[in-house]
Amino acid sequence: MPGVGEAKAARFVAAREVARRVLAEQMQARDSLASPSAVRSYLRLRLQHLGHEVFWVVFLDAQNRVIAAEELFRGTLTQTSVYPREVVKRALAHNAAGVILAHNHPSGVAEPSIQDQALTRALAESLALVDVKVLDHFIVAPGAGLSFAERGLL
Repeated sequence: MPGVGEAKAARFVAAREVARRVLAEQMQARDSLASPSAVRSYLRLRLQHLGHEVFWVVFLDAQNRVIAAEELFRGTLTQTSVYPREVVKRALAHNAAGVILAHNHPSGVAEPSIQDQALTRALAESLALVDVKVLDHFIVAPGAGLSFAERGLL
C-alpha cells in the first residue's frame, strides 16, 4: 500500500482476515440471516477489494442457516459468465433449500445492470424447478453493497 509501511500493511491484512472469519462464523449461526446486513458485511469483506468480477453463492438449509459459501465463477474486470446449470448442480450437491447470490462490480458502481437483472430471473427460474428459493442477490462494489430484495428487484 502506498504511504504505508510493511508492518502496518501486514496488520491491516491480518485485521481484515480476522473480521472475515468472525463474520463467516456469525453467518453459520442459527439466527445469522435475520438481517441482510450481516450477509452484506460478509460479502463486502470477501468481494469488494477484488480487481476482477466473481460470482458467489451462499447455500442455505430449510431454516436459512448457511451450509456453504462458494465462488462459482471468475471473470474479467467487467464481466463474468454464469451458467445456471452449474448453480443448480451445486445447490443440489449441498442439498440447499435456498441461496443468496452475489457478485462484485470492481468498477465501483453497485447498481444492477439489465443483464444482472435478467441473470437473477433466469437463476431464480432454474432453481425453482428443483425447489430452491433465491432469497437475495447482492452486488458488491468498493464501499457499497446493494440488495435486490431490499430494492424490490427479486
